[in-house]
Parts: sequence; structure tokens; C-alpha cells
Amino acid sequence: MEAQQSHFGTLPDGRSVDAITLMNARGVSATILSYGATLQSVIAPDRAGKGAEITLGHSTLEPYLSKPEYFGSTVGRFANRIAQGRFMLDGVTYDTPRNNGTHALHGGVVGFDKLLWEVVEVRAGKDSGHVVLRHTSPDGDQGYPGALMVTATFSLNEANVLRIDYAARTDRPTVVNITNHAYWNLAGEGSAHGAMGHGLVIAADSYLPVDAALIPTGERRQVAGTAFDFRQPRMIGERLREAEDQQILFGRGYDHNWIVQDRVTPGLHCMARLSEPTSGRSLELWSNQPGVQFYSGNFLDGTTVGRSGRLYRQGDAVVLEPQNFPDAVNRPDFPSARLDPGQEYRNVIEFRISPGIDPE
Repeated sequence: MEAQQSHFGTLPDGRSVDAITLMNARGVSATILSYGATLQSVIAPDRAGKGAEITLGHSTLEPYLSKPEYFGSTVGRFANRIAQGRFMLDGVTYDTPRNNGTHALHGGVVGFDKLLWEVVEVRAGKDSGHVVLRHTSPDGDQGYPGALMVTATFSLNEANVLRIDYAARTDRPTVVNITNHAYWNLAGEGSAHGAMGHGLVIAADSYLPVDAALIPTGERRQVAGTAFDFRQPRMIGERLREAEDQQILFGRGYDHNWIVQDRVTPGLHCMARLSEPTSGRSLELWSNQPGVQFYSGNFLDGTTVGRSGRLYRQGDAVVLEPQNFPDAVNRPDFPSARLDPGQEYRNVIEFRISPGIDPE
């Protein structure tokens, strides 16, 4: 394994942003930025042994600052949406910035994706390498109670497992939901056909319908017989344009949470499998979280130029985010997002990459 740390860019206030690249002997690499604890790049070979970038993103810092779109970012304190940006905890109402219409999204106006994290450790061993990043969010940050001490550990091993381990502790009761927002295109970033021809499996019998503002209604709906049934391998774009499904209309495609478990589990479970027939690449997603938000890149509108010099358009990549359910802070019937002093929050994510292996 190799681990290389380098200068990626400079923030307007003069602080330096680092890039840490982890590389194994099988041609798989991952680059992590200290800005936003961002997964900036993942490179993997195809069935012919040719490496390609399989995530969306930028090769310089400036686009991450001027037009943030969560490419590979760590999002929190509370990933996804909070209805009206408001929740109650122990009888006290807390307001967070409404940065998604009248609702809060991904932690607020200045979430974890827009902060410079401290690089604590970079290490490479015989079989794996890792980088540990750290950030302390002060009490009241973006309206959330309690000082939150967060670490994000990114690791890559010789089995092509890219792991992200989020951990957090607090000094007073708060709510937490942290995940990674990587955009995947296993055909290669900038490829002509986008990601709608990828095969997808999601290990879930039900999902959470949403209203027109993409806030869960509280219903748990069975996927059987709907465009949301990915229990068997199915091409993502196969039913993406079914206008008779109100949920597809609300999301402009898929932007929903699938219910994989009813709570955080002690170990990891398989949540989803993504495969691309031309390159032969596939990716399995494992986590300890109860839900996975599947987003089909519906709001990529051709106004962003990516690292390949191509415009990112609708369906050019997909996002699979292991997390708690959206708006869980306002839904006592959803898994609890509460974190108390003395407890540790954990979201462990594994992307198990298979370069050049034919999909099942």
C-alpha cells in the first residue's frame, strides 16, 4: 500500500487544503481532501485492466468553493432533510438553517462539507492504508445543541475495500446523522452513457414515500409491483420515467430512502450492489445503518463542468448514502437520531469494489 499527502489548494483565508491518496497494488486508489472530508477521486481498472475515475468531482479546489454540490462530501451534522429546519429535543425547540426551500438539508448552510478538517494521521501498511480526519463542531453550530467531536477515517486495503468510518461524541444531548455523498459512475466519469444503464440491487422490501418537498410522509410502502423494486438486479433507467408514479414525479427520478433495517445494527449488512456491464466493474455497499438514500442524479443540469471537461447532466451518476431516515428527528416511529454524552455515534460504510468482474 502507498499513502501520499500533498497540497491541493488554498482557501480564501490562506489555510491549506491537503489531498491524501491511498493506493493499492491492484490499481485501485482513493483520494481524500481535508476540505469537507471529501472523497475527491476513486480510480479502478475495468475488465481490460484500464483504470478510470469512477466518481464525479473536480481536479482543483475552486469549483468545490464556488459551486458546492456535495461531490464526495461528508455531510452532517444531520444528513438529508429536516422538515421546516426544526426539531424538538427534551422539550426545547431548535431551528437550523432552511437551505432547501423551507427545509434544512445536509446540516445547514455551512455543514461539514464546507469546513476544513484537521488531518490527524496518514499511514500505509502492508495490506492497507488510511487517513484520519477530525473536526469539532461547537455548541450551537448551525442551530444544533452540544459540542460534537467527529472523526472520519478513510481506508483502502488490498481486497479493494474502501471504508469510511464516521464516529462522533457530544457533551450534551444532540442529534446526529453523518454520511458520504459520493457520486458513482462505474463506466467512468465523463462517459457518454451516464449511469442509467447500471444494474442495481437494493436489499429492501419497503421505502419511504415523500411529499412534493421530498419530506417523508411517515408511510412505509412496499416496493413490490412498483418502480422502487430493486430486490433483483434491474437497470436503473428501466422505470425512471414512469410519470404515473407520483413518487417519481416528486423526486424527478429516485431521491428516496429505502428501509434496509429497522435500526442501526452491531455489524455491517449489505445494502446495495451496483454493476456496469461494459466495463465489468461492480460495487457492493455495506453499512451498519438502517436506511440507504438512493439518488439518481436528477438535479445535475449541465451547468457544472467536471474533471474530464465534460458537462454533468441528469443521470450521469448515482448516489447511495447509508444513513438514518430523513427527518428522523421529527418522527418518533423512525430510528432515533439522538446522541447523549457517554455514547458514540458510528456510521461505518464499506464500498467493496470489484474491478473488471462481470456482473451477475
